[in-house]
Amino acid sequence: MNRTIAVPPAPTFESGPRWNRQRRLLLLSPLLALPAARAATNLAATPRQMLGPYYPLRPDAGAGNDLTTVDGKGRARGKTLHIVGRVTDTAGRALPGLLVEIWQTNAHGRYHHPHDDSTAPLDPNFRGYGRAATDADGAYRFATIMPVAYPGRTPHVHFRLSRGERELLVTQMYLPDAATANARDGLFMSLRESARQRLVGLPERDAADTLRFDIVLE
Repeated sequence: MNRTIAVPPAPTFESGPRWNRQRRLLLLSPLLALPAARAATNLAATPRQMLGPYYPLRPDAGAGNDLTTVDGKGRARGKTLHIVGRVTDTAGRALPGLLVEIWQTNAHGRYHHPHDDSTAPLDPNFRGYGRAATDADGAYRFATIMPVAYPGRTPHVHFRLSRGERELLVTQMYLPDAATANARDGLFMSLRESARQRLVGLPERDAADTLRFDIVLE
């Protein structure tokens, strides 16, 4: 005796241009995401550099992020320079609430530090040291002057990053238009070329007096 077995109808699928577009997107979406995922975990950490002899003996907690004036009345000599940037980890995630400190020479090439015995004059209106906390986006900003070269060193700005009592990074930022002096600086040239490039500030578009210095922490 023959039995007839009911076979369920084959499932039907939407077809046409709309379905073909959706199908292509579904197939490609994992591939499209791969480069972004790799890039997000591929940021190279900012190279470390020496603290140097002129970090303040007693860092001024009230210094603020404007080094161009001490009392708000006089302005420091030298060309104004703004330094902006973001602090992130190697995955590109913002690191808020970090203390960023900078210090540098005045327009005559002298540090405001008792151990600097240079005969270059001091500038009473230049603070020489500043500090700022990164915001929710990991951003920071400073107003200072363009650093100048002094015997043995190319122009540079010292950076120190910390969280509470923990020091996270000490490094230096160099100027993009001081290539000749940079090439004669032993500390700068001790790094590989790829590392040197990460320590050179980048000119901001439409802001001639501003350098961007993004920092990546491991």
